[in-house]
Amino acid sequence: MLTRVAATAAPAQQRPPIGLYGSPTDAMIFYGPAGACGPGCSDWIAAEGTVQWDSYKRLIAILDRRAGGKLPIIIHSWGGSNLNVAVSMGRILRDHGLDATAGATEVEACVGKSEGDCFALKRPGGPLDAKVSVPDPACDLACILMLAGGVHRSLPEGAKVVLTGRSIRNRRAPNVAPEQRESLTVIFGEQYRKYLLEMGLEPALVDIVDGVGEGGRPIVVPADWARLHIVTPQ
Repeated sequence: MLTRVAATAAPAQQRPPIGLYGSPTDAMIFYGPAGACGPGCSDWIAAEGTVQWDSYKRLIAILDRRAGGKLPIIIHSWGGSNLNVAVSMGRILRDHGLDATAGATEVEACVGKSEGDCFALKRPGGPLDAKVSVPDPACDLACILMLAGGVHRSLPEGAKVVLTGRSIRNRRAPNVAPEQRESLTVIFGEQYRKYLLEMGLEPALVDIVDGVGEGGRPIVVPADWARLHIVTPQ
């Protein structure tokens, strides 16, 4: 079973599938820009797209290629993401001792190019000259679950955290019985609370999501991120 957030806003143009036949569009990719990402940081790993069932494999692959370095990861997620995989990727970040933040990586060579052509530039993994801007769409629940794994966590000035409801999906068997959906929602919710607590965040974030409900109006989380421990002390 897969748990996904309700679909959030996505870029007007969808990227081509990253995998073979049947691979979803807009699946999260990872690449290594070089540019200006903030104080003390000139290189980073960009995580960009929708967290899909196999996204953790691509994260592991780029970390293996960059063995020995501890570049920060900059997260830009959108769409109906797989929250269980987002948790797995957060744990991978923590296991590798990486810092994390949210932001949109703007690749210089992509200016004036179509989404498909830009994707072709990013797919090999970089390095690419780039800069970071405020994430749009905002940092969603999948973003928060990944961000939670960062040893040091931050959000750029002007960023927003917007939480939507979550729902149960199974990519191989879409017709999930209502009683099973309800049971799994409770089970996964407890797992997310435990994970957030373990990573040092307030598990009440899951309560906010559950208060929205499936298809409910998204909630903008107040910017007192330190109180919720979404960000770590500077």
